Amino acid sequence: MSAIITAGIDIGSGCVKGVLFRVDGDKQEWLAKFTSRIRNRDPFQLAQEGFDDMLKEAGIKASDVAYVASTGDAENLKFSTGHFYSMTTHGRGAIFLDPEARSVLDIGALNGRAIKVDEGGKVLSYKMTSQCASGSGQFLENIARYLGIAQDEIGTLSTKADNPEKVSSICAVLAETDVINMVSRGISASNILKGIHVSMAVRLAKLLKSIGANDGVVLMTGGLALDAGLLSALNEAAEQEKVNLVAKNHPDSIYAGAIGAALWGAFRHEKLARLGQAA
Repeated sequence: MSAIITAGIDIGSGCVKGVLFRVDGDKQEWLAKFTSRIRNRDPFQLAQEGFDDMLKEAGIKASDVAYVASTGDAENLKFSTGHFYSMTTHGRGAIFLDPEARSVLDIGALNGRAIKVDEGGKVLSYKMTSQCASGSGQFLENIARYLGIAQDEIGTLSTKADNPEKVSSICAVLAETDVINMVSRGISASNILKGIHVSMAVRLAKLLKSIGANDGVVLMTGGLALDAGLLSALNEAAEQEKVNLVAKNHPDSIYAGAIGAALWGAFRHEKLARLGQAA
């Protein structure tokens, strides 16, 4: 098979992500990428605009793209060739970003998901958190807004905590009430955020254990993947839960779903082409 160009479009609850790849057998060349915060805008329009921008950046036409793979909430994307479930795409994308990864924590705006994979990115097992749990990107964004800090300051502030305040509630609404009470008691933002991260990390570590992910590298993906405070708390929680896991992230972790979609799209395109030749 000759080299083909594939795209992956991942629509999440908070962002739209996209990537463009040239795939030639086992060789994968990343051509372009985009990400757009939704912020009450039409995610499908953002996907189209982002796709057009990638084509322009790569200097190619839409007709040059052999397969446009959608994932996440992009199932009804008009210009997609096919759709893949997000645990499948995050698993494959994680292996592309870190070949040593054997489990994935996809932590998005509304929930978290633990995924166990093999060396090829095939999903072996997975489990999700409750949508109302206080362990999501939207919850942390709300807390940051209440504390008067920027979202990208959360991780750094959390790592400076000296006496984390425990947040025990699983319900996001009750947890936010806890935070309001902490502020009134004069608890610092760093200690509040670290307490939230610890609470989230313990639940995520238990989620990993529940799917049999007890050792090896776990790659964080999704919107909270680059949260340094959560990453640190997760490694502490893994030790506490007595699992031999090492949590890592990657500068491009947010694109894991889109990457996996593009690469699975290339695989499906090749398989369909072979079936066509056989016929």
